[in-house]
Amino acid sequence: MIEEHAQVIALENNDVWVETQRRSACGQCAANKGCGTATLAKVLGNKRSQVRTLNPQATSVAVGDEVIIGINEQALVRGSLAVYTVPLLMLFVFGFLGQLLSTQLLMTNQDILPIVLGLSGLLLGFVWVRRFTRRIADDARYQPVLLRRVIGITLR
Repeated sequence: MIEEHAQVIALENNDVWVETQRRSACGQCAANKGCGTATLAKVLGNKRSQVRTLNPQATSVAVGDEVIIGINEQALVRGSLAVYTVPLLMLFVFGFLGQLLSTQLLMTNQDILPIVLGLSGLLLGFVWVRRFTRRIADDARYQPVLLRRVIGITLR
């Protein structure tokens, strides 16, 4: 389970709306000034995100409480793999098919078909990702959950 600190901002039925703050571990190691990730973290800053979390244990919380939320590692890996890999894979496969077709058809300009089919594959990959994310939107395995309330510490 990947865990993160969050602050409760609203309660809605059995769900809890929380606000998380992006934090980076960068700057902690010896290479912080020469590291691209540290520089990127400084540019992006500490952005806050609001997320709806499930409360399966019916943990008693109030607005303003600091809590620990978590998401299953496998769900995060599967979701990331689907979102990043499928469109890219479809771009390459369709581009390769376009190259094969343009060679077989003896086209004079053999660059057009691979480009068009590659971009079509990328678009189809994005459509697939959209359908996938809609399908898993209500799947509890892919939702962050409220794990516990933190006592005595405030986020702000």
